[in-house]
Amino acid sequence: MPKRPLLAGLSLAVLAACTTVGPDFSRPAVPEQSGYAMAGDPTASPIAALGATNADAREWWKAFNSPDLNALVEQALKGNPTLQAADAALARVAELEIAQRGESGPSANLAANAGRQRVNTAAFGIDGFPSPTISVFSIGTSLKYNLDLFGGERRKNETAAARTEAQRQRTDAAYLNLTGAVVSRAIELAALRAQLTALDGIIKVDSETIDMIKRGIQAGGVPAAAVNPADAQLAEDQARRPTILRSISAARHALALLVGQAPSSWSAPDIALASISLPASIPVSLPSELVRKRPDILAAEADLHAATAAIGVADAARYPSLSLDASFVLTALHPEDVFQYNSSGWSAGPSITAPLFNGGSLEARQRAAEAAAKEAEANYRQTVLTAFAQVSDLLSALSTDRELVDAQTRSRDVADKNSRLASLGFENGAGSLISVIDAQRQAQRARLASIEAQALMRADMAALFVATAADWRKN
Repeated sequence: MPKRPLLAGLSLAVLAACTTVGPDFSRPAVPEQSGYAMAGDPTASPIAALGATNADAREWWKAFNSPDLNALVEQALKGNPTLQAADAALARVAELEIAQRGESGPSANLAANAGRQRVNTAAFGIDGFPSPTISVFSIGTSLKYNLDLFGGERRKNETAAARTEAQRQRTDAAYLNLTGAVVSRAIELAALRAQLTALDGIIKVDSETIDMIKRGIQAGGVPAAAVNPADAQLAEDQARRPTILRSISAARHALALLVGQAPSSWSAPDIALASISLPASIPVSLPSELVRKRPDILAAEADLHAATAAIGVADAARYPSLSLDASFVLTALHPEDVFQYNSSGWSAGPSITAPLFNGGSLEARQRAAEAAAKEAEANYRQTVLTAFAQVSDLLSALSTDRELVDAQTRSRDVADKNSRLASLGFENGAGSLISVIDAQRQAQRARLASIEAQALMRADMAALFVATAADWRKN
């Protein structure tokens, strides 16, 4: 076998290893901001502890100290079809990366053939000689290795690896978002059930007020028409009940969907709002750390990496392609002669192909790849800004949530006291019916508002855990 073609090919392979066209990817710089608050925002809540690490936030939902909530999240992590689809998508992309790396390396193929063939002697200028029909048997192998002269295959491998990383981060984002959705829905359901309990208590008070008025009518000290406003208040409060029941059903069904169950075969746990404790603190990553840990940002970064590498793929397609090829074939007219030395034939040496004319398609593909990289870079910046805005919103919300809860609790307590005093005064002839009904309405609104404030604070805390990319994995 001649050595010069092989030596020449190996020399070119060494040169090729040093050449990779297209831009090299470098990670976007971390932001210079040291915090999230805009000028004029409320003072940050002491609950949100801004620091350089969030390493202790694993299984973040356990910070609410609710065994029932923990069990619900675990059930969702095991049964949610969206997570299973995300895991399958990651496995698919990872296998495609392996396939790409295999395609960029050496390849070998085995071929065998047995067939009948008619030899056209006239085509060879042999006149008057019959064209025989013969049997041909062959077996052989072919080898091919692309020397990747300008790094196109290496850029393809880089692109595939970046796409795998992007999907890995999207899978992590799916897990993180699911845990947030489960906790938020559980808090919503607990708040609705608390509101229903409070409303039933309000309806009971309404009925007691009507009984009190009727006793006054019977005693002759209250006109018969005095019961009408109280009846109207009872009807109004009873009308609120179907709306809350409808919302409870929707929340229960949503939880069934999140845990991967049909509503008819699953029942949502009865978690009391008071049993979902408030975390003492929520560790919040600095902006410079958030961009290195939040999965949607990391996915956007990997997309940018893939788009940058794709420029090199398009660029390399415009240059010559060099490969080393070899083949060895055994061919005979009879099967028993196939493996004889005289039946063998081989070829070896480098081959080169280069684009000559393609109507400008290769240049257009490179420009398209460059535009795609700019698009990915803009999407990355938008993802970062969106993340920062989400954290800013939640930090501002938490800074006022505690004040709102305290204020609504005081309002509820005062309104309840006023309602009791108004009812007592009316029964003893020292107050008016209108003052009783007004006091009751104020107490009702304050009671429901207090429940909403408590649920809102818990929901904002859960959302902040998710927005700051608290880890969902087990220790």
